[in-house]
Amino acid sequence: MDHINIGNVKIEKTAALAPMASVADKSYRLLCKEFGAAYLVSEMISSKGLCFGDKKTARLCEIEPEERPYALQIFGEEPYYMGKAADMLNKFAPDIIDINMGCPVPKIVGNGSGSVLMKDPQRAFEIAKEVVKNAQCPVTVKFRAGWDENSINAVEFAKIMEQSGVSAIAVHGRTRTQFYSGTADWDIIRQVKETVKIPVMGNGDVKDGINCKKMYEETGCDLVMLARGSYGRPWVFREIGHYLETGENLPEPSIKEKMSVMIRHCEYLCRYKGEKQGMKEARKNVAWYVKGLKGSARLRAECGNLDTLEQAKEMAERIIGMQNE
Repeated sequence: MDHINIGNVKIEKTAALAPMASVADKSYRLLCKEFGAAYLVSEMISSKGLCFGDKKTARLCEIEPEERPYALQIFGEEPYYMGKAADMLNKFAPDIIDINMGCPVPKIVGNGSGSVLMKDPQRAFEIAKEVVKNAQCPVTVKFRAGWDENSINAVEFAKIMEQSGVSAIAVHGRTRTQFYSGTADWDIIRQVKETVKIPVMGNGDVKDGINCKKMYEETGCDLVMLARGSYGRPWVFREIGHYLETGENLPEPSIKEKMSVMIRHCEYLCRYKGEKQGMKEARKNVAWYVKGLKGSARLRAECGNLDTLEQAKEMAERIIGMQNE
């Protein structure tokens, strides 16, 4: 299998799990890693939350050995606090520190962080430079095609990020105003790749091995990232690895295997967050696992009432029986 290097970090050139707030938590990351995700990124960590001692923020920095190679992702609008946060992250020994300059959520953008930084390249440069100066590992930046269709500036922004000293960049082929709608523009990823010398990761509209290979071929990117294409399908990383190696598609997992993975996911959530909170967060994940199955509309409605792991297990057994009828 081919590899890429981000600084001194070696990563298999298959597919990585993109950072996703409230989705790609430790439970989901570990599950995706078991199925072959080449690289993982944490949920967003607030630079100020870290600097001011917020305990919940600090817990997001904890790293399991199984997660490596692994990046801790920070966000913020002030170079000083971003640099200080990077310094504080060193004690957790991340393989990479990633800077979020792509989040489109109003709460993040409204504070001057995330994708709004694409409208202020100078501030973005100062932030990246401070993080690079304070980090004891490679630094990457994830951003979008631009703010809106009238300000597609990913190529220029990529040059500025390269000048700041970051080791790699990731580009989501949508603008901020698109959020997650419409189609990702892979051509802008290609243009960025042709412009900079550092590795480029591509993100947007990849959901299987065929799409993954196509993104590699059409953009020339160094690593493909999956986000929504993995919802309720963490085995997609196994399928992608197999397809890239053999050119063949693996058969779809059986209902029994899908339900087994779903329950393992719920078990991880309960282990790391306690059953009450874990099952509350499991509801949306279970809804993704049952999507497209026989009786899925009714099953998704049931997900909102899941309170215990035992209820999830009972649902899984019922689903296996229903699909075999």
